[in-house]
Amino acid sequence: MGHWGHKDDANGAPTYWGASGSKLQNLVTAVATTDFLLFGYDQGVMSGIVSAPAFQHDFPEVKGDSTYEGFVVSIYAVGCFLGAAFILTFGDYLGRRRSIFLGATVMIIGVIIQVAAVPDGSGGGSTAQFIIGRCITGIGNGINTSTVPTYQAECSQSHNRGKLICIEGGNVAIGTLIAYWIDYGCTYGPHAFVWRFPIAFQCVFAIVVLGLMTQLPESPRWLLSKDRNEEASTVLAALHGARRDDPEVQTQVAVIVDAIRASGHEGGVTSISDLFTGGPTQHFRRLLLGASSQMMQQLSGCNAVIYYFPILFQTSIGTTHNLALLLGGINMIVYSIFATTSWFAVERIGRRKLYLIGTVGQCLSMVLTFGALVPGTEAAAKGAAVGLFTYIAFFGATWLPLPWLYPAEINPLKTRAKANAMSTVSNWLWNFFIVMITPVLLSNTGQSGWGTYLFFAILNAIFFPIIYFLYPETAGRTLEEIDIIFAKGYSEKMSYVKAAEELPPLSAVEVREKAREYAFMDEEATVEALEKADAISSPTPRSD
Repeated sequence: MGHWGHKDDANGAPTYWGASGSKLQNLVTAVATTDFLLFGYDQGVMSGIVSAPAFQHDFPEVKGDSTYEGFVVSIYAVGCFLGAAFILTFGDYLGRRRSIFLGATVMIIGVIIQVAAVPDGSGGGSTAQFIIGRCITGIGNGINTSTVPTYQAECSQSHNRGKLICIEGGNVAIGTLIAYWIDYGCTYGPHAFVWRFPIAFQCVFAIVVLGLMTQLPESPRWLLSKDRNEEASTVLAALHGARRDDPEVQTQVAVIVDAIRASGHEGGVTSISDLFTGGPTQHFRRLLLGASSQMMQQLSGCNAVIYYFPILFQTSIGTTHNLALLLGGINMIVYSIFATTSWFAVERIGRRKLYLIGTVGQCLSMVLTFGALVPGTEAAAKGAAVGLFTYIAFFGATWLPLPWLYPAEINPLKTRAKANAMSTVSNWLWNFFIVMITPVLLSNTGQSGWGTYLFFAILNAIFFPIIYFLYPETAGRTLEEIDIIFAKGYSEKMSYVKAAEELPPLSAVEVREKAREYAFMDEEATVEALEKADAISSPTPRSD
């Protein structure tokens, strides 16, 4: 057994869980997808519970009080915000692996606190305990959603990074689908079972994440930022399915070390002030691109549809609670099916076009929903149901996974952990805002809340020019190539969208040449990086 949980196979390639190359990348993807299944499950689980008679009996504060109902659902987003803020502060210190361990453990603690609440029907202390547990679960989820996309991006190859992170993001929909149908099935169970079992089921996903992470490696880019070069070369060799002295592994190590030196990220700790710098690295612009994508995801109206779909059907269309849950479950099937389409489209079509297609589709769907609700008749309101179904289809295929992919790849190594955490902070702040105001909007914006959907239609229309003029394409680029796009745009004083279009695909050697051309790194750093890479390529013999 090696020093870091790996063994070398017969060809001298390091393995984790007995896997290397694409099989090891699949295991990293398995952790990421399981964690985002948990994220989606946690996001969807309250929608079927909060309107259930059994839950309202045990926690009477939510009954007939749209503000309190919004609070119980959205306190989770507050926890997620706190978790993301924790990673913003301590993520570089902990590393990706320990952060994921911590996040899953905190989620389990939060679930235990929720399930242990013993309601007496009068609310009070048991409701407070449930809310605190929900917030703690959110903290764990905030830690992981800030870390997992970065971990996956740093362990993936450029040709399939988008696909793998979209699989991860798309599993949010599948997790929400599982939550909806478990909620629906539990309504037929005993009183306490109706809400306790769906909440407790979250632990299954968290335990799988913890189990898999015990033998998976740390991010090689994080290790190199900490000068743990031998460990990093071992992990990169394992991810390539090659020996440590393989030329491709050596070159990639040297390129990453170059990027670390060029960005001033030696020692691996970035100050908050570094996020707000310009120059060839354009840290601040890249932070804004990632954080704005998360903000726009929430302001598009997705959680107004996901969280409140059953409630909308009961209030606007007049269905029974049972039928509303059933329709919500069908909506989630549509959501999940379309979420899988991004897995195949993100590398072929690219990030920009998917963002733009999704924005147009979501805008038109919200227009349909608002238009169908204006007459105020039950027959016309059924047209709103069609609009919500088409909305969730477009959202699942585009805006669901992309804001988890884009910040993880658009930000440079120096600021990636903090900028990605900042993007996740943005997501949860806006999530909290939208989930809090949606019940109030639905109650106070015209017949059946049609003004709510007009509001979201206008916001989606505003997003189109922002994406078109400001978001460069990153499909098929290595993380280090993306650095060159911004250096080119800055140095040549051109639009970063145009810089991405003009820059041809680059080899690792060409990346280093371009970095020097744009004064993105200095010669001394290059020489030292090469010396370090040479040292790594000739490791001292180790006994396994």
